Amino acid sequence: MPNTTKNPLTRRYGVSSNTLLTAVVLLVAVVVIGGVLLVNRTGAQGDGSQGGGASGADTVAAEVLRKPDSHTLLEAPDAKVTVVEFLDYQCPACAGYYRNITTKLEKDYAGRITFVTRNFPLEMHPLAVPAARAAEAAALQGKYPEMYHALFDNYRSWARTADGQATADPDQAQRHFDDFARQIGLDLDRFHRDMNSEQVTQRIERDRADAATAGVSGTPTFFINGAKFTPSGDSFAAVDQQLRTQIDEALAG
Repeated sequence: MPNTTKNPLTRRYGVSSNTLLTAVVLLVAVVVIGGVLLVNRTGAQGDGSQGGGASGADTVAAEVLRKPDSHTLLEAPDAKVTVVEFLDYQCPACAGYYRNITTKLEKDYAGRITFVTRNFPLEMHPLAVPAARAAEAAALQGKYPEMYHALFDNYRSWARTADGQATADPDQAQRHFDDFARQIGLDLDRFHRDMNSEQVTQRIERDRADAATAGVSGTPTFFINGAKFTPSGDSFAAVDQQLRTQIDEALAG
């Protein structure tokens, strides 16, 4: 089993060429079989930039990163610090961040920060859009956090094959999404209608457009109070500490 302290986290998943896609798929197969997600994340520009929050001099306007109806996993009364993540539900790096970083942030910073999640499904992940549709359809029944957690908690059941490659079977994925919908108490017929609705389509496309405006090219990408976070650690633990340090500095400022 790979050692989680050796995780190269300084490059992100982004839209890529067929050659890069093949390399990424092979790498993911190796690390998932090993039971630990340790992947390189490559941006579309090949610039080595990272998804994440506050390290650049420029900031993105708040109205680009968060809409009045954007989904929040945490809400701080004072709204002093807002963390925004652009994610892809089938992205292995996003799943790794979820398991090792963001679920802990949800617990440790509850009531202290606002944590917003937005869609940026990548073309290289065939089930990214259907999963985003499932999350948005759940949101229309007031169950976004529940579906968000179900998708990532059960990531390997619907997103990866037994040999670690990205699953491309929408019917099989839909059966899992339906199971999640039942478990969290959704009206299944409405869930299906909403998944295929124009309202959900427009919501995902709006997120993508805002991501492009914000300069997002891969996932996961975080912003802290509008500033893009650029992780430099070589393990999830190191990146977690870096992210927390920047959040704590924003809270103290």
